[in-house]
Amino acid sequence: MSWTNVKLIFLRELRDQLRDRRTLFTIAVLPMLLYPLLGMSFLQVQQFLRENASKVRVVGSEYLPHDPELVVDGQISPDLGDTKQRELLELTVEQAEGQSAEAIRTAAEQSIRAGDYDAVIYFPPDFAERLGQFRSRLPESEPETVSAEEVPQPVILLDTAREKSKVAGLRVEEILRRWRERIVEENLRVREVPVAAARPFEVVSTDLSEDSRRRAAIWSKILPFILMVWALTGAFYPAIDLCAGEKERGTLETLLSSPAQRSEIVWGKLLTVATFSMATALLNLAITTGMATFVVTRLDQMGGLPVNVGRPPIMALFWLVLALPPIAALFSALSLAIAAFARSSKEGQYYLMPLLMFSLPLMMLPMLPATELDLGFSLIPITGLILLLRTLIEGQYLEALRYALPVIGVTAVCCLLAIRWAVDQFNNESVLFRESERLDLGLWLRHLVRDRLDTPTAGEALLCGVLLLVIRFFSNFAIPQPQTWPEVVTTTLILQIALIATPACVMAIMLTRKPLVTLSLVRPSFGMTVPAAAALAICLHPAMHWLDMAIRTLYPIHPSVVEQLEKFSLSVRTEPLWQVILLVGLAPAICEELAFRGFILSGLRRMGHKWGAIVLTSVFFGLAHGLLQQSLATAIIGTVIGYVVVKTGSLWPGMLYHFCHNSLSVLQSRITPDVVESWPILKAIFVPAEGGEGFVYSIPATVVLISAGVGIALWLKSLPYHRSAEERLQEALDHQVPLASVRG
Repeated sequence: MSWTNVKLIFLRELRDQLRDRRTLFTIAVLPMLLYPLLGMSFLQVQQFLRENASKVRVVGSEYLPHDPELVVDGQISPDLGDTKQRELLELTVEQAEGQSAEAIRTAAEQSIRAGDYDAVIYFPPDFAERLGQFRSRLPESEPETVSAEEVPQPVILLDTAREKSKVAGLRVEEILRRWRERIVEENLRVREVPVAAARPFEVVSTDLSEDSRRRAAIWSKILPFILMVWALTGAFYPAIDLCAGEKERGTLETLLSSPAQRSEIVWGKLLTVATFSMATALLNLAITTGMATFVVTRLDQMGGLPVNVGRPPIMALFWLVLALPPIAALFSALSLAIAAFARSSKEGQYYLMPLLMFSLPLMMLPMLPATELDLGFSLIPITGLILLLRTLIEGQYLEALRYALPVIGVTAVCCLLAIRWAVDQFNNESVLFRESERLDLGLWLRHLVRDRLDTPTAGEALLCGVLLLVIRFFSNFAIPQPQTWPEVVTTTLILQIALIATPACVMAIMLTRKPLVTLSLVRPSFGMTVPAAAALAICLHPAMHWLDMAIRTLYPIHPSVVEQLEKFSLSVRTEPLWQVILLVGLAPAICEELAFRGFILSGLRRMGHKWGAIVLTSVFFGLAHGLLQQSLATAIIGTVIGYVVVKTGSLWPGMLYHFCHNSLSVLQSRITPDVVESWPILKAIFVPAEGGEGFVYSIPATVVLISAGVGIALWLKSLPYHRSAEERLQEALDHQVPLASVRG
């Protein structure tokens, strides 16, 4: 790759973008005008953000006791709150006048819905009298015989669907709580018990953090989020213009016909998009930070903020600028790859919206109170980087150093994969020069049936994967949780046969000319690959077992989910072994392999990348299992099975691997001390788990079996591999081989 060509393309694209007035206005001029206007508007609106008094109706005032008093001259007693708290409750005191409780409730409901009152307090008849009787019995009664149930309780009527009513209810509850404390103190005096007995100590909390650390903690949640959002937004429109825009202007063909390689073109465009992404993020970050600092400073002077936010730390800006290049590179590569698929600028905006919807949850996850940087979160793209920035801004450098390597590694891998995807998009002529077409459902359906290929297209494979995930999502709500073993059998068979295997088989019959070839239901290229797949499953099972335990350690399962899984595990350990093997081992091995390593993998191989198809199929396979921890482990297992299917050219070894893996998990769950005593060879393979429940693989057995598994995998790698036409073409593009030799 010639970096001179990359530089020329970068300067060309940068010059063209700088000549675009709309781009300059959106990136530079608009933030300078927008944020000051927003800040000024916020200060103007601040006057409306004051607390309004709640209208409260008090019914049954004649039943209130005189000592201590709740209402004095139509207001809350001065002993129950300061002037501001009393003014926030606008009381209307009424007598019950012999009304029934049901009539009072009906009238309160009507008045609250009409907006006349925000809440209603009702004191039942004889409230004061029975409260006095309760107090008079205290000196002469034993403590065990005294009960407050004989005193009727006041009732607060409100409408929680209305925010004003909820606020009124909270204010009334606080006043009644203080009034109750006054009554308790009076009762203690009657019994000649010191008031301090009801409150022997006060809880005093001392904040040990400095003012600078508190400000840093606030800014650490805001600034990384702003940086991420604007880096992504800044990459959107330049990427659309450099790909879909050039298609519309007819200049893309001229660029592609130049001596520059496709990878050089992508790198030039990528640097341009990343430049605008970083410029947009820095400019918006600077203006947003300045305006936010100005606004919060003014509000703090006006007494509108309980915390002194102050200016962001200088080191925070340093860490944000340091993290910006990889962030911009990641978002720019993703935006460029997606924009290359679009046929117009309008279509490109539609395609880039899913990227925003997928990225926002990863950006907002670090803002949750319970989210802290650890090994599990550091392995999540975008989330780990934001948490690392939070930790650095807060000054916890040693904590950040512990997880800096996994965060940097994950971010680097994501950037490389995104760039590789963008290069592949530009190498694919069918992606770059797709023709615009109107949607005609009937014509499209006729095209699917009439122009069928031997195997499905990549789009049909993706459609099948998404369809299976949607079916699985709704089945979780439609199918009740099984409680007995017959229900478990019925639910599992329905899920496997009707909701996983059947859609894939129907699509293979309707959308392809050779369903058996599509589902890879052919003889393996080599007869020894079938027993080799079974041996590989046995040898790699310890590695998958320890991997599953590591994932559950990184991402602990919620106790409620563990309780549900334990019910299923109990059935696996107690029901007849042959039934469990058939249900847990054989049914998924057949049904899931037909869908994922059959139809979906066959279609995704048309993308031209063997490993890309295997990994993407494994992602669908993992997501279909629902539980996050199970999905991660299952996706890795699916990658191994996909490699076996691709190398052998048949689905049968993959089914056998799947069956052996699941069956071994069932057998391992049934190992008990009695079984180990009956089979002494198991002592060399398994050892008791730390918690005393079940058995795990011993370290020596794990090392030996994994070594044997690596040997089998290397043997599979040495087998001849029959590439598809798309894979041969992609290899030619990657290695710059003349296309004539590939076609020949």
